[in-house]
Amino acid sequence: MQIVLFEDDRVDQLAPLTMGRPAYAIGCASYRLIDLVESLGPVRCIVRDYLRALETANGRTVFNSEESLAGPILAVNARLVPTVVMIEQLRKLIDADRPAVALAGESVAAAYLKASPEWFSAGNADALTSAIRRLELPMAAADLRLFEFPHDVIREQERSLRDNLEFRLRDGYRQQSDGLFVADGVTIGSHLVTDTKAGPILLDAGSSLGPFCYLSGPAYVGPGARLIEMAVLKDGVSIGARAKIGGEIEASIVEPLSNKQHHGFLGHSYVGSWVNLGAGTSNSDLKNTYGSVTMDYGGRRVPSGMQLVGCFIGDYAKTAVNTGIFTGKAIGVCSMAYGFVTTNVPGFTNYARSLGQVTEIGVDVAVATQARMFARRGIEQRACDVELLRSLFELTRAERDNFGPLPPEPLSL
Repeated sequence: MQIVLFEDDRVDQLAPLTMGRPAYAIGCASYRLIDLVESLGPVRCIVRDYLRALETANGRTVFNSEESLAGPILAVNARLVPTVVMIEQLRKLIDADRPAVALAGESVAAAYLKASPEWFSAGNADALTSAIRRLELPMAAADLRLFEFPHDVIREQERSLRDNLEFRLRDGYRQQSDGLFVADGVTIGSHLVTDTKAGPILLDAGSSLGPFCYLSGPAYVGPGARLIEMAVLKDGVSIGARAKIGGEIEASIVEPLSNKQHHGFLGHSYVGSWVNLGAGTSNSDLKNTYGSVTMDYGGRRVPSGMQLVGCFIGDYAKTAVNTGIFTGKAIGVCSMAYGFVTTNVPGFTNYARSLGQVTEIGVDVAVATQARMFARRGIEQRACDVELLRSLFELTRAERDNFGPLPPEPLSL
C-alpha cells in the first residue's frame, strides 16, 4: 500500500503558517500530521513546487511529475488535524480494504483507492483530488477535520492536546510525580510547581527546566527545549524541539528552534520556527468587548467563533523589545516588528507603523540573518534553505504591494 500526503488548493488559506512548510508539518497538540501518518507505513508527498527541494533535503519522498502510482493507495489531505483519533480512523479505512472517500466540508480529507486513476499525474495534487471526485466513491464513515484557517490550529490544540499526550505516554516516559512524565536526559531545576488536574505534562528527551517554573497541564515540552527560570506554561501549551522559553505562555504552540527567552505574555498563539521574540513582547488574545474575534486573511473577514485568539507569527520573524501585538494579528515570514502591531504584517517587512516607519526587508538581508541564526545553533545553511527564502520573498510581494508601496531603505530608529 502507498500512502500519499497531498496539499490541496486551500493550503494558502493557512498563511503565514504554511509559507515555509507543508501543511502536514504544522505542529498542533504535540504532533505534526506526518509524524502520525508515518506510523501507517512509508509516506510519499505532493507539495507546492517551491517546497520540493526543501522537503527532499529533509528526507521526505516527494513525487515528481514522471512518477505513477500503483494501488492500493491511501490519499491523505495535508491539512488534516493531527490527532490520535484521526489516525485510528485512517487505520479503519485501510483495514476495510474497500474504495471509499471521507470529506470534511467540501474538501477531500482522505480516500482509499484500490488502484491509481488512469488520468492521475502523481506530481499534481489538484489532479489527484479531481480524480478522486470523478470516481464517485462511497462515503466513508469517518469524522475527519481539516485546518481551514490559522485560528483553527489553536482551536484544535485546545481540543486534542490531552488525548494526544495520553497517547504519547505509551512511548516509555517515566512518571516523575503525579501527572508529570519525563523522558531520558530531562533536567528539572529546583522548586518546580505543577498542576495536572486538567491533563498530563510531558517533558521530552533532553529538555531542561530552570528553577521556579510553573507548569499547568496538559502541556508538552519537546526534545532539547529549554525553559528558563520562572517560566510559566498553562492551559494547553506545546513547545517544539530546541525552543527556548521564558515568561508566560498560555494555550499556544511554539515550533522548533524559536526563542521566547525573556519576560512577556504569549496567549492563544502560534509561533513558527526560527522566530525570536524580544524581551517584553506581549500579545493580546481577548477583545476589550469580550466578543468573538473576527480575523483578517488577505482582506477577507473571517469570524473565528472564538473569544480567545492571539497572534500568528511566520517562520524567521522577529520582534523588538516591548513589542505589543493586538488581538488576532499575523506577522509574516522574515518580518521584523517594532512598537505596536495593530494590523497584519506582510512578509519581509520592517514594521514600525506606530512609529511612522514601514519598509521592505531585502532578501539578501534575510539570507544573511538565516546564516547567522543557523550558525548559533550549529546548523549548516543549505542551498535549499537559501532558495526557500528567495521563493518566499517573491511569494509575499503581493502582501507588501497591497499594504502600500514600501521603501527599501532601512528603518532609522
